Amino acid sequence: MTEFSLPIQATVLILDLFGTMAFAVTGAFKAIEHKADIVGIIILATITGVAGGTLRDIVMGHFPPHSISDPYYAIITVATAVIIFFLHPKMQKHWNLFLKFDAIGLGVFTAIGATFAYQVYGMNFLAIALAGMVTAVGGGILRDMFVNEVPMVFVKELYASASFLGVVIFYIVLSAGSNLETATVSSIVIVTALRLVAMKYNWNLPKARER
Repeated sequence: MTEFSLPIQATVLILDLFGTMAFAVTGAFKAIEHKADIVGIIILATITGVAGGTLRDIVMGHFPPHSISDPYYAIITVATAVIIFFLHPKMQKHWNLFLKFDAIGLGVFTAIGATFAYQVYGMNFLAIALAGMVTAVGGGILRDMFVNEVPMVFVKELYASASFLGVVIFYIVLSAGSNLETATVSSIVIVTALRLVAMKYNWNLPKARER
């Protein structure tokens, strides 16, 4: 089974850590919005940043999860939460920029989750889809549930559906004979672009009509 070359491994790790930071930012902002103290901000930032990958690892039987075995993930989420705590008044006006980071994180986490499943289970679409989407949306779902909100994934623009499309692209590119690196980059680009366009034009999936 194809594996990443060392330079690409390093790039994927950097992107993974960036995605963790981006999601941690959204968790910290959400905690501040709900009047949490510094401990609550750190906890929600950490949950948002690492929960998706942790859930994926548990479901896929990888123990201990990367978020526990690699201290960089916790360090990044805690540092992000502390920075947001102190700089929130100045950074709040740049919220749209952080939403763009969230879009990149969604694409990165989708591709990384799909790659993890592929390297373990091969061309098993169900495993690839499960790992990719859990990694991408798991943290956001828990973040919103912890503050007693309906998860954004269920009601806001194209989110989980963008992640699923990224998984499909990943699978199609591999099925066409391309290498893992090409499939990963294609997935990241498609998910990120679709999420950004959906936010800009407020694209949403159809909802049930109420009487």
